Amino acid sequence: MEQQNLLDRTTIVALSTPPGVSAIALIRLSGNDAITITNKVFDKDILNANGYSVHYGSIKNEENAIDDVIVTIFKGPKSFTGENSVEIACHGSTFIQQSIIELLLQNGATMAKAGEFSKRAFFNGKMDLSQTEAIADLIHSTSSAAHQIAMNQMRGGFSNDLKVLREKLIHFASMIELELDFSEEDVEFADRTELHKLVSEVIEHVNKLAQSFKLGNAIKNGVQTVIVGRPNAGKSTLLNGLLNEERAIVSDIPGTTRDTLEESLTISGLEFNLIDTAGIREAKDTIEKLGIERTFEKINQSAIVVYLYDVNRTNAEEVEKDLSTLNQNASVVVIANKADLPKTAVIENAILISALKKEGIEEVKSALYNTVVEEGFNLESTIVTNARHYESLIRTNEDLQKVIDGIDSGLSGDFVAMDIRQALHHLGTITGEISTDELLGNIFANFCIGK
Repeated sequence: MEQQNLLDRTTIVALSTPPGVSAIALIRLSGNDAITITNKVFDKDILNANGYSVHYGSIKNEENAIDDVIVTIFKGPKSFTGENSVEIACHGSTFIQQSIIELLLQNGATMAKAGEFSKRAFFNGKMDLSQTEAIADLIHSTSSAAHQIAMNQMRGGFSNDLKVLREKLIHFASMIELELDFSEEDVEFADRTELHKLVSEVIEHVNKLAQSFKLGNAIKNGVQTVIVGRPNAGKSTLLNGLLNEERAIVSDIPGTTRDTLEESLTISGLEFNLIDTAGIREAKDTIEKLGIERTFEKINQSAIVVYLYDVNRTNAEEVEKDLSTLNQNASVVVIANKADLPKTAVIENAILISALKKEGIEEVKSALYNTVVEEGFNLESTIVTNARHYESLIRTNEDLQKVIDGIDSGLSGDFVAMDIRQALHHLGTITGEISTDELLGNIFANFCIGK
């Protein structure tokens, strides 16, 4: 509560648009004195202005006008932060931006720290911790899938799921703890069969959320996808075909690609980070050796390995040998290229394409998408994208399994209640019902200044 009182006593200011020259820049203030401080430097009286009102005028220092601006008033608690807030839209000159911020600082405002506006929204009950984290995800979203998931989480989709689970567990924990007050009478308020059934259902739900992290992390950060194969298999031609542009140099000379080439491709709203690599073979010079070493580095770092082979020049034994050298933890998509020519080695489950003629490119895209997205995937369902949330879910699951084991072994109610409370603790850290200064500091330090 001491931190909350500190927040209430200060008025913060920051530039909310990216720094640099632009047509318009937005300066934001939040705190009890946000309107009073702005009124000191604005040539219109806004002390008694209504919330959600917009005012045109000039920002002035003691000598002259700095800029003509538009001032928007938000009164707490009906604002993003829950406090009195002001947004000043000025021209995007860096001189104008700095001059206005300096003037506001001289009149009582304090420079905002990273994520401080969102932190105030959290402390003032405008949103929970998972929702504030979704703001950062929304800002950095680079695909429609990442955007939609962040929007769902910011609007409370994930929070609502966890709220239902917590309420059920809290009810049973309360019943068990009530039994402890009547231990001498040997009274049982919590039906152990019902509790076992409930906890089993919660474990299933928590597992489902945790399992969604693999997909969520891929959607949030993009799927690392490396294209590998022997020289002249057509890797660069495939990359160009997937991108539908001549991005990589294509040549009949083996070993043209000496270094990795990285590009982004969006398939049905999911972003793939495509990496074209040097051909897998015995290096003939130092430069080619470095390129091949980098190829294997990328293979080991990738979630998907696209193995491409020349269906006319590579036999089945060579393909199997190449596949055995790949990252065993990655998903492997096998593609047989140059299928428009006579085929000598078609491997089972390989996708037949002609990268040169752009035949089969759509099948490759579908294979990449389906490798990441399981059947029945729905962007509107709750998908975990945050590693912190994933870790909390795993710990919740471990504690709930202890509850099941305790019930099965006839453990006394105080031990069962303790495990339920521990599970509730880990669930609470996701939404911020359980939080520490260290946790909050780590989260908001990664936000933008002004958000």
